[in-house]
Amino acid sequence: SNAICNFVICNDSSLRSQPIIFNPDFFVEKLRHEKPEVFTELVVSNITRLIDLPGAELAQLMGEEDPKLPGTNTASGFFRSLMTLKRKEKGVVFGSPLTEEGIAQVSQLIEYLHKNLRAEGLFRVPGNSIRQQILKDALNSGTDIDLDSGDFHSNDVATLLKMFLGELPEPLLTHKHFHAHLKIADLTLFDEKGNKTSTPDKERQIEALQLLFLILPAPNRSLLKLLLDLLYQTAKKQDKNKMSAHNLALMFAPHILWPRNVTANDLQENITKLNNGVTFMIKHSQKLFKAPAYIRECARLHYLGSRAHASKDDLDLLTSPGSKELQPLKSQKRSRLDSCHQEETQQRTEEALKELFRHVHNMPDSAKKKKLLRQFNKHSAALTPDSEVLMSPAPRRTRSRSFSGLIKRKVLGTPVILERKSRDATPEPERVSKENIHLVRAAPSTA
Repeated sequence: SNAICNFVICNDSSLRSQPIIFNPDFFVEKLRHEKPEVFTELVVSNITRLIDLPGAELAQLMGEEDPKLPGTNTASGFFRSLMTLKRKEKGVVFGSPLTEEGIAQVSQLIEYLHKNLRAEGLFRVPGNSIRQQILKDALNSGTDIDLDSGDFHSNDVATLLKMFLGELPEPLLTHKHFHAHLKIADLTLFDEKGNKTSTPDKERQIEALQLLFLILPAPNRSLLKLLLDLLYQTAKKQDKNKMSAHNLALMFAPHILWPRNVTANDLQENITKLNNGVTFMIKHSQKLFKAPAYIRECARLHYLGSRAHASKDDLDLLTSPGSKELQPLKSQKRSRLDSCHQEETQQRTEEALKELFRHVHNMPDSAKKKKLLRQFNKHSAALTPDSEVLMSPAPRRTRSRSFSGLIKRKVLGTPVILERKSRDATPEPERVSKENIHLVRAAPSTA
């Protein structure tokens, strides 16, 4: 739990101008990779706090049972069989399980589309099938592609991106998360008490999606973020491309959320719910890939322990609106951290002052020693004016109250006080204060 910080001074002005990147989810990612079981249990326990998942659906989410999806127990029709056969034709990128290599290839399409969001009917108007096949073959073979050459239209690229998602062996949001997404969509219809409402609980829905995205496989989560960012930017330019968030959801829900090998008849009443869920993801995509504040805090405490100090970013998040039910718990954690910090600082201060006074006291008698003692007493009194102890060793002066006197008693012991009292005795009793007489009488005997 002991951390060592290294500071590097950089004289390169070009490097100094670069922004410093701080990842507030650092410990979250660390816990996810190093202790996935602990991480999954932490996240899932909070998901079940927000949505009701019966035993079978919870086991599917945890990967303990195979997902039971709509349409799997019904007779397969011609359309379902056609889709199954189509997905058996696997390529290096298209039709294969999601990999980092596949994401690297497809990210070229996403990057190109970010620069061409004004095309009317983007993702709705199909492109040229011949150009799409050429582009698909190039991506499968790993050939370098110059999309800015003008050989391809933005509709070609948009259609090919949907084709890639549709040919994945399972939807981008995975089969085992399907029932959880249905329950999260219900948060727009019911309040936290389970009563029907016309006011959707958006903050609760965002929190549930944040948690669910945390336990997605890493490649799925990476591509999902790239995709939702693209769709969010596309919807912002709907005045040009005529594609709202809802229109985009209609195009992408079957590819990223619907279970594979199912038809619209299999989903029936859930289609509207699923489409609305994807619409919500697009509109709030900029918030969905941040871990909730309490997950950050738990992950940080797992590694640093309760004595570590919360960063300013964490404290800001803990006091942010939208998480009122967590405020008492967070306040307790913060007060516990503050008390530990104050106790540790106080202890270190005491040790440092003891060592300083011991060094000055052991110096031979001289004007310099007296000057140092006066400075020591002065600064100690300024730091701790409320400590009721003897401070100044000088005779015939009223002794003030400070922290240094307490250090003298701890370092030199009570007998030293008695010895100095007897040595500095004077025939003028009126110069000795009542407080000093009281302290001398109260001191224990050295016999």
